[in-house]
Formats: sequence, C-alpha cells, structure tokens
Amino acid sequence: MEKGTLVEFRHHGERRLAVVDRPEGKKHWILVDDQGNSHTVHPRQITYEVGGTTYRPADIPSFYEEIQPYLDPASLEIAWEILIEEGETVDPKGMALLLFSEETPAQCYASHLLLCNDKLYFKQKGDRYEPRPPNQVAEIKHQQEVEQQREQETQLFWQRVEQCLAGEVVEWRGSDRTRLDALERFALYGEEASHTGPALETLSSLNRPQTPSASFQLLVDLGIWSLHENLSLWRSQIPTQFPAKVLDVAQYYLQSPQPDPDQGHRFDLTHLKVYTIDDESTREIDDGVSLEFLEDGTQKIWIHIADPTRLITPGDELDLEARRRTTSVYLPTGMIPMFPPELATGPMSLVQGKICCALSFGVVLNEDGSLKDYSIHTSIIKPTYRLTYDDVDEMLHLGIKAEPEIEILGQLAKRRQQWRSSQGAISIYMPESMIKVEGDEVIVKLLDDSLSRQMVAEMMILTGEVAARYGQEHNLALPYRSQPQPELPPEEELLQLPAGAVRACALRRYMPRSEVSLTPARHASLALETYTQVTSPIRRYSDLLAHFQIKAHLRGDDPPFSVEQMQEMVMSLGPAVKEASKVERETNRYWSLEYLRRQTDEVWEAILLRWLREDSNLGLVMLEELGLELPMRFNRDIELGDRFEVKVTHSDPRQDVIQFQEIISPATEPAV
Repeated sequence: MEKGTLVEFRHHGERRLAVVDRPEGKKHWILVDDQGNSHTVHPRQITYEVGGTTYRPADIPSFYEEIQPYLDPASLEIAWEILIEEGETVDPKGMALLLFSEETPAQCYASHLLLCNDKLYFKQKGDRYEPRPPNQVAEIKHQQEVEQQREQETQLFWQRVEQCLAGEVVEWRGSDRTRLDALERFALYGEEASHTGPALETLSSLNRPQTPSASFQLLVDLGIWSLHENLSLWRSQIPTQFPAKVLDVAQYYLQSPQPDPDQGHRFDLTHLKVYTIDDESTREIDDGVSLEFLEDGTQKIWIHIADPTRLITPGDELDLEARRRTTSVYLPTGMIPMFPPELATGPMSLVQGKICCALSFGVVLNEDGSLKDYSIHTSIIKPTYRLTYDDVDEMLHLGIKAEPEIEILGQLAKRRQQWRSSQGAISIYMPESMIKVEGDEVIVKLLDDSLSRQMVAEMMILTGEVAARYGQEHNLALPYRSQPQPELPPEEELLQLPAGAVRACALRRYMPRSEVSLTPARHASLALETYTQVTSPIRRYSDLLAHFQIKAHLRGDDPPFSVEQMQEMVMSLGPAVKEASKVERETNRYWSLEYLRRQTDEVWEAILLRWLREDSNLGLVMLEELGLELPMRFNRDIELGDRFEVKVTHSDPRQDVIQFQEIISPATEPAV
C-alpha cells in the first residue's frame, strides 16, 4: 500500500477509517486516523482499501459525509431481487454499479458497508457476497420481526412499570406475563426457581436487590400481589378457580333440577325434628341430628348426612373436579370449596325449612353405649333448626323444656363417649383457635371443648362406625380409616407431667398417623374395630366415595367403583389431602404471627408445653388465651407446666419468625 491510501481497519471490534503513513518493520503499517492518532496494524486487520486517489487524515470527516446519502439498507432488497434471479455473486464495486450506476470511491465504500452490515439478503464468501435463498430471507425477516416486536413489548412493559410505580392504574398485557411470571417464581422458590433470568434482569433494571423478598415486594408495589399474598397456596397445586365448564354444569343443575336416582326409595323422615349444629360462619351444612321415640319407649338416634351424590354421576364434570380438589380448604381468608359454592350451599346442603335429600343413619344404643342396632336409608328430611354451638350449649346448660331432644342427645353422646373410653379410646384435648380475616381485621378465637362440640363429634364418630360396619358386612370397597395402637410411655412417666395441656402435648407426640385402606381395621384412639368417614361428602372426596358405594348397595345396584378403582383413588387422595393440610397449617401460622405483630402492647398468659431443644433453652409455649403454640427461648431455669407472662418483641409472619420477652415479676425473678 502506498502512503495516503485510505483504509478501513478493526479497532477494538469497531470499523475505523485511517490513512496509510508508512510501513513498520516487515509486516506492520502505521495508520493515522482523523484525530491524528497513530495505529500500528497488521495487514490482516485491514478490511477494506478505498481506491481512486490519495487522502490525508483531515479528509476522513468529509469522506464520511460523502458516503452518508448512499447508506440506505432498503436499497439492498432491489439488488438482491436482481442477483437472485440471475444467480450471481457481487463485490462492493459491482454493488455500487448496480445500486448507483457509478463506481466512485465513496459509492464503493458505501456498498461495502451495506454488504458488511447486512444480515438479511447477502452472506459473504471470500471477497464477494452471495444472495441468500428466498426461503432463508423469509425466515430471517420473520425472526427480525419477532425480535422487533419483543423489543417493542419490552419498552411498553417498562413504561407500564414506571406508570404503576408512580401510582397510575395500568392494565397488564399478555406479553408482560413472561417477566411477571418470572418474578412470581423467584419470589416463591428463590434460587430453586426455573428461568429466573427475566426476574433478575427486571430487579436489576429497577436498582432493587436480586433477592426473593425484593421480588415479592416489587409484585406488591406493582399491585400484582397483596401484602399478605398466600405464598403457601401459590406453591401448592390447589386450584382456586373452577373451570368454566364446571360452573356451567352447576348453573344448569341449579336451573334444571336433575332426576333423583333414589326417587321412590327414599325413607320419609320429614316428621322428625332435625337440628343442624355448626359454627355461625358455616355455609355448607352437611349433617343434622334427630331423636325418635319408638312405641316401646326406645330412643333412636338419627344422623342425617347431606346427599350430594344425587346430583353427581361418577366420572361426570362435577365428580372429576371434586376428585381433583379432594377436599375443601379452610383458610382464615376464606374457604376454597370442593364443589361450586352455589351448589354446595344450596341443593347439596341441609337447608333449614326446606325438603332435603339425605343419607340417614338410624342408631339404637345399648345401655352401656355400645351399638345395639342400626339402619341406613336414603331419605328426605326437613331441617327444623339451624343452631350454632353456642345455641346448643345454652340449651344444654339451661335445660330448655321445649326441646328435650337436645338434652337426651347430649346424654346419649356422653354415654357413647364413656363406652369408647372403656374400650381404650385415647382422648387428647388441646385448646384450638379459629383465625378469621375480615377486611383488615384479624380475629383469633379460642374454641372451647364445649358440650355441644363433644356431642356433635360423638355423633359423627358413631356414624363412621355404622357406615364401616355396613361396608364390612356387605363386603363393600370403602376407604376405611384405621390407626395403629400407639406405644405410650409408662403411666408413671406420664403422671409425672403436669395434668392438662402439658400431658396432652406429650401424648400427642406418641400418636401414629391414621391410615386409609380398603381393609377394615381397628382405629386405636377412637377404640373402634372398624371406622370410615362419611359425614362430610360436600367437603371431603373420600366421604363422597363412601356415599357412592353405600347408596348403590342400598338400591341393589353394583357399586360404581371396583376394588381396583377404589384402591387407585384412595392412593391418589393421600398426597392431595396432605398438601391441603400443609397449606391450612402454614396459612394459619402466618395469620397468627400477623395477629401477634399487631398486638405488641398486649401481655399474654403462657405455659411451657415441652422442650424443642432443652440444651439451648428453646421451648414450645402456648398462649392460653389464644390456643396458639409457638417457640420461645428462655434465659432462666423453667419447668414444664410453668406459667408466665410474655410480650411480643418481634414478629415477621413472612419469615415465620417470632420473639417473646418474658415479663418478670418478683416471684419469677431469679434470686441473686
């Protein structure tokens, strides 16, 4: 190359123009750019040589200006159409002639730049450029359009984020979901989340920490999640919405009542007083009780269970959806039902004053409380009274003469409980709390082990024994529930523990989990030789299965589910029930800590139930006024069963952390 030749070379990946000044050694050249800077380059770094004349470094800016009018990438399409038709390759000089009908240095260099920067129409082969096939051009165009649309959507996403963070109401688009879903996954699962790139990029762009908690807070700030979003529910597989087709079926059944498969076979029990007893907030009424006085003076108990299977056919939309959900989920913020609420609280429930279909269990007890006789019927009833547990407790305490059935049912329930105790029943009472969130208010209510609750629980256990006996006698495939005999510590050891909650807490730890199988077996803590659950068919799918099987047998039909099908379903129900219990437990824990977070000025009576880690003074305490069990670390010697007062010093429900401070009185203050 001669001195004064204008060349293009690569400098840190950039294309730069410079003028050749002189050789440097055997292989290198000294180039001078328009700023007067010298560059030592190897010939391999020189990518284009502008011919036609010599230049000075000061000429480079004007040369840049000269080529600008020719740098229109759209002009390449015309050249491509011509060359693809002729099947020819082209170099920058030929492209200049084709595009501009001239071959000036500026036009040739402009053609070189167009070809080098083109990623659509041409690909380089040596010193020449080959037109791409039409199908390849079409594919690249499509990819470029997709990328352009993605970039545009990203810009619009950032605009919406800025507007939302500024307090404006925005409507999120479908194209935003990639980033929003990534933020949700990162907030839920942290480093274990998949495809966290968009979440980390979003947080980084907003100068926020790249942490799950920062992702959660951003979702709250954007109005995607609430401050108290239920992350436990999000992590589960529990569906919170019903599919449209299931809701359509529910509406159809509400508007067009279906024929009753047991029509003509139902036992008319509408002459009986029927009491339904539940918490005031309960809307799915699935059980009621009656008392009938037979001619010989015998007292016959009737337990009526709601009959949702009259609206369902095994394998239909409602049945499959209930099977998928497995159970209703009860959370402080509301219930996630197994059936659409309109059906569950309407035609499926035992509604006061209305003729209702039921599965009724008639029971006569022996004097000792054991089962003397029973019968099961599909029935029609008319619930007379919708009572709360408080109502029944008041009636039992006052001995209301107008409703003697309530008092007698209470006595029969007590007789029944005493019989089970004589058979080895293990009764463990631990205070429980009911947590409700109403608007912005969190309510924690201690549930008493009242006579009414004991009565209803005993009647439901009795029903479970009757259903299981019927299934066993008729060789029905039912989900029988059993419990292995616990290996309890010696009685002397238990008696050393303080009576009440401390001893009950210790006993609770020895109790094995109940088991479900198609083989009847003893339930240790209930002291029943056979047992199944049938009293909540609106809320538990296993109960619904038992109804399907028992009702079919009562009609004289074959059971709808074979042994193999029942076994498969029973096996599949377990994990879903366990997951629902986990979500309920974690959600109750969250709201209990949130309640205590708001009550930092309150002083609570507490009792030490057991040690979690005695070597580090970490114990499990119960706030007796609330029935809440929580961990606490002590800085003094303390014994199981000791009572003391505490205040909450720190509570973080999101991190599942709570700290207490003991209120030291002179009596508990250690001696100096």
